[in-house]
Amino acid sequence: MPEALLPDALLDEATRIADLLVEVQTRVNAQIDAALVELLPEVAQQLGVADVPPVDLSGLVNARITALSVVVTPAAVASVVPLTDASVATTRAARRAVTDVLAGEDDRLVVIAGPCSIHDPAAALEYAGFLARMRERHGDDLEIVMRTYTEKPRTEVDWKGFAYDPFLDGSSRISVGLVATRMLMCRITELGVPVAAEPLNALTPQYVNGLVTYNGVGARNVTDQTARERVSGFSSVVGFKNSPEGSIDAAIQAIVAARAPHEFLGVDAHGVSAQLSTTGNDTGHVILRGDKAGPNYSAAHIAATRAKLAARGLPEVIVVDASHGNSQKDHRRQVEVVRDLAAQIAGGEPAIRGVMVESNLVEGRQDLDQRHPERLAYGCSVTDACVDLATTEDLLAGLAAATRARRERG
Repeated sequence: MPEALLPDALLDEATRIADLLVEVQTRVNAQIDAALVELLPEVAQQLGVADVPPVDLSGLVNARITALSVVVTPAAVASVVPLTDASVATTRAARRAVTDVLAGEDDRLVVIAGPCSIHDPAAALEYAGFLARMRERHGDDLEIVMRTYTEKPRTEVDWKGFAYDPFLDGSSRISVGLVATRMLMCRITELGVPVAAEPLNALTPQYVNGLVTYNGVGARNVTDQTARERVSGFSSVVGFKNSPEGSIDAAIQAIVAARAPHEFLGVDAHGVSAQLSTTGNDTGHVILRGDKAGPNYSAAHIAATRAKLAARGLPEVIVVDASHGNSQKDHRRQVEVVRDLAAQIAGGEPAIRGVMVESNLVEGRQDLDQRHPERLAYGCSVTDACVDLATTEDLLAGLAAATRARRERG
């Protein structure tokens, strides 16, 4: 990616890269097809498989598939959007720092702040610049990581995120979205700001390999065994939210599953099916995010969660999401949540190791009209409502002060 590339030009460059890589992949796929046509008959002959005429599979195969398009592969994208020394240094240091905070070897607090979802590269980079200043200001007390979520889980049907529809118009240029996501994360980490993500399938993490410090498994996916298996092999730190119904046990079960080694079907960097063998991920922890019935961040909730973790022989480590159920879907209530958590931290509560805040350049949210995405207001969320920069700055200062107070208590 050109060093002088402006944020507004990022999607244009991502499109150019994606188009070229799709051409390459189309040629590669043709070569694979030709090789299989040449080699498989010999295998069939060795196995004694009879040469039978093809059968009619109409209505049985791909009955509801309307199109199948070539997509860029992780290896190809990585070859033309390489990581820089600065980016690698950011992620390496941040993974170590977050791991140490969660393990109790670093007495700071992890704060994961940023937009509910990324939809505008220019606004995302402006927000990253703000967090870079906050990291410099509060580095002694906070390890700040930016939410850079380009995939959005949906309860029913809605915009699926920047990685899937980067032009916000329903065109679903997924190859462009995947390239642009990697480019954007490269730019953010080059600023010295580590990133957090929420992977929704087995493929997308491959496109940002080496870039993500923290991966959160969302409430809708926490009970998915395949998600638990995948993160057992992640190099990043991983957290598990309680289920939408409020089940802490679901998150704890996910932690146990992810800490174990697994063998499962996945894909390699070329997008080819592969059997993956993992060591297990011991960074897993609970993220309290509230539920439909209300918040779960109070001192009583923290104590109850600690007891559940201890009963399973797990570290008493908790990250609290100030949004979602804990704010009861009112972004302004995140202030109340963070202030309550700051008081618990200042009072010496050791289990609270991290806080999540949904924050953007501008307060609130707006609806996305895919017929007219150009009408969107700059810096305002198109998914969950967020607090603004001034509020975020105050919340970070309060959490930093609380961390110092906890440190002084010993």
